[in-house]
Amino acid sequence: MSAFISLLGWSFLPGLVTSWTQSLYYNITIRAGDPKPQPGTPRFAEHRRRIHILVVALYLLYTIYEADYEVQRAGSFYADLGVPLNATEREIKSRFRRLAAVYHPDKAAGSPNAAADVNAYFVHLQTAADTLSDPARRFAYERFGPDVLSWTPRCVTVRDFVARGAQALVPYYGAAAAVLYGLGFLGYLEWGRFERWLVLAALFLFEAHCVTRPAPPAVLDRVVNPLLVWLSRGRRPPYLQFQAIALARKLSVTVYIAFSQIGPLLTADTSGGQVVTGGRKGADDEAALRQGLERLEKTVRLLDADAARLLEMEMVPFAGDEETRKSMWAKVKEWLVQNTIRADPMVRDALGRSLAKRRMNAPAGARGTK
Repeated sequence: MSAFISLLGWSFLPGLVTSWTQSLYYNITIRAGDPKPQPGTPRFAEHRRRIHILVVALYLLYTIYEADYEVQRAGSFYADLGVPLNATEREIKSRFRRLAAVYHPDKAAGSPNAAADVNAYFVHLQTAADTLSDPARRFAYERFGPDVLSWTPRCVTVRDFVARGAQALVPYYGAAAAVLYGLGFLGYLEWGRFERWLVLAALFLFEAHCVTRPAPPAVLDRVVNPLLVWLSRGRRPPYLQFQAIALARKLSVTVYIAFSQIGPLLTADTSGGQVVTGGRKGADDEAALRQGLERLEKTVRLLDADAARLLEMEMVPFAGDEETRKSMWAKVKEWLVQNTIRADPMVRDALGRSLAKRRMNAPAGARGTK
């Protein structure tokens, strides 16, 4: 949740960073004395769109690196003891005895604070060794992390630990699904709405596989961990299941932010000198159409009132002949209204758009479309 809030808070900064980066880009690529693209031109808007995508993408990549750094800094019982993931119970106890000979509180010397630190570290090593030496607690630790330490003694078997850990999945993913549905219903997730649900479903399946299966997911065990160990030349330990889940959750938040920040820019329109996304363009067109209809309605009302006054003046000579007066009234009124409306530029433009749209929507080969 903290990563999500920090990403949302940063969403206000890309505009400033993009402006600075665009100015720096022009200073580097355009020679002194040559004209630079000016704001309001299509070229300037296109450059701004591309730079904004690059800025946001780089920051999101940094958030992934930061999430990985936090996971690695937190460490694991395996890394603290210095044993591999496939270490046997005998190897774990042997390693703890060697560490206890170095970090036992009786061997601590110096200030009371140093002794307290050594004692706390020794207790931590003992907890790690006890947890990894018990098959059920080791299974639970690899999937749920240090939280399993607070689940004992109520949880004893593997089934108990899995049932306790699975209880946390329902509220987490239920709340996530409710938030996605609510934001989509309110119209805040127009771009990538289906892809967001796909990411959430993939994350749920990955986490469910991690916490319920006896072996890690194949993508983690055969692809991700070997690749990380090879790239670091063995200097960093592979991911445990609970570490991979934490990283996947933060990665899903990054993907959601990418959908919101980068997605609309991929199809943005810059031909008018401004970066106009699909949602904004549609909203602007709808608002402009509504305003145009309101102006057209006011114009028709004014024309009707003017036509009525003119007809009253023109019908004065026929005051005694009611039948002729009614006939002339209808014909002259129709002529005035039709000619005045057809001469209005806004009406002609609206009619042209309507006819063009009708031609575009007509099926191929239909008569009267050309």
